[in-house]
Amino acid sequence: MKKIIGFTIVLFIVGSFAFISTNKSPQAQIGLNVGQKAPELAFSNPSGKTITLSSLKGHMVLIDYWASWCGPCRRENPAVVAAYKKYQSAKFKSAKGFKIYSVSLDQDKNRWMNAIKQDKLEWSEHVSDLKGWKSAAAAQYKVNSIPASWLIDENGIIVAKNLRGAALDQAIDKYVKSFK
Repeated sequence: MKKIIGFTIVLFIVGSFAFISTNKSPQAQIGLNVGQKAPELAFSNPSGKTITLSSLKGHMVLIDYWASWCGPCRRENPAVVAAYKKYQSAKFKSAKGFKIYSVSLDQDKNRWMNAIKQDKLEWSEHVSDLKGWKSAAAAQYKVNSIPASWLIDENGIIVAKNLRGAALDQAIDKYVKSFK
């Protein structure tokens, strides 16, 4: 009887240790909420080259959903451009830098490209499947109104969402070490 109890205790201790050691640093669940890992995105830029969200790992990334035909998006673009200019050369606490993964819900490539040029969206990570509201990217992130955004850290974890104007700067400032 003592052997069975002793064996049971040993199994319990070993099992508990295994549980604790495997759950010390759990992988973040993939999702769309703060604290979750942002789902992967992989869409074409205007030249047809696929750009993945994961290719920006190591950077703070603003995932920005917009469209050339969206008035509120176009009015928000100056704030996004200002954030890009402010943070592109900032030194972050643990990220390599700041990037914007710009997802367009356009259907017309020329209108999309013209809006990028007109609004001076200088970064290179512009993507779209040119399917408008039927976009796979919109479905994947459950986007039903634009502009919509998610700020992710260098590990792809969502740290804030739906940031506008000064709120965007305030959220990013928390991760900046210094400005060059």
